[in-house]
Amino acid sequence: MSEHAAIEATLHAVASALDERDWAALGAAFTEDAHGYGADGRAAIVARVREHLGGCGPSQHLLGNVRVTVDGDTARSRAYGRVFHVGVDDPRAFYECMGEYHDRWLRTPEGWRLIRRRFVISIERGDRGVLRPG
Repeated sequence: MSEHAAIEATLHAVASALDERDWAALGAAFTEDAHGYGADGRAAIVARVREHLGGCGPSQHLLGNVRVTVDGDTARSRAYGRVFHVGVDDPRAFYECMGEYHDRWLRTPEGWRLIRRRFVISIERGDRGVLRPG
């Protein structure tokens, strides 16, 4: 598998982990000292995401237009994201956001891992209140 394909596969695995609420798989995609979702460190990143998705109904994280640049043992990627969240108590309640993931990567013995993740939202609709802890 090429480096680009390996990074893209990990991006898709992260999107699936978010939708499946697979916190262990989400954490495994980051280095121990990563920064993402406004938190520092793998455990804090997972905790932050759980604060938003743990009590949310179903979600779907879609990725597109993935671009990867590899430079030795580091890489950068950008990918469009469209994310739909449904309210847990009211399936008519929703929050949708569209934007772009800006990620930095490090090659580790276990494979490519995220060291920095930022999601730049360009469009949002609905009620952010559907995002809440479990």
